Amino acid sequence: MTLHAVAQSGDTDQPWLVFLHGFSGDSREWQPVGEQLGAFSRLYVDLPGHGGSAAIPVTRFTDVCRELQATLDSYNILKYWLVGYSLGGRVAMFAASQTEMPGLKGLIVEGGHPGLEDEPARRAREQSDAQWAQRFRHESLTDVFDAWYRQPVFASLSEAQRHELVALRTKNNGPQLADMLLATSLAVQPDLRPALTAPARDYAFWYLCGERDAKFRAIAEQLAAPCHLIPHAGHNAHRENPAAVAGFLTQILND
Repeated sequence: MTLHAVAQSGDTDQPWLVFLHGFSGDSREWQPVGEQLGAFSRLYVDLPGHGGSAAIPVTRFTDVCRELQATLDSYNILKYWLVGYSLGGRVAMFAASQTEMPGLKGLIVEGGHPGLEDEPARRAREQSDAQWAQRFRHESLTDVFDAWYRQPVFASLSEAQRHELVALRTKNNGPQLADMLLATSLAVQPDLRPALTAPARDYAFWYLCGERDAKFRAIAEQLAAPCHLIPHAGHNAHRENPAAVAGFLTQILND
């Protein structure tokens, strides 16, 4: 089975850029950034439970990685970078460090969590995600996403930005989002720091986050990876300042 994706062609001598969106997003999320990187072929993927891949069932991270690899194979993508935001960044980090990903040149992760470090934190996250999943299954998505975007990590959003995101995200299917939330919860994600910081790592790893995203700025310091702060942005930096994110990607890829 393959994931729904949108492909745009570029220089065949360059590696592909494979974009992975965040929770409740879809393949359109990264396109304002990708359109500024026309020298590279781009693949914008709908993760399971989202967009054109909403009906694809998964129960664990390895299922997501299997579908991702099948999708890369279907497009004959032999060398590529994974560029992921939040959930997409966690999928990228897991895929790179826990599975075989032939042709992977590197990761560029925006606001992705490398994993929880102790059992009490895992139990708390499991309980929290189970409660959110119940809400996604049974409540109005407008109400759920209004509450979702009032979490502390989104504190930098203005009311107008929050309303815009809520209106956009209500086009999702609540039960399918709930399934994906539980399948890829931080409660079941291993701590990826050892693999991501290992000297023997054979792929490049860059991290970026909005300058107003205090939580993920602190996480970036733990990863021993080059980190770029996106000005005038919070957790959703590529949406709030796509030009700056595209400039950062251009800098990495042309280095």
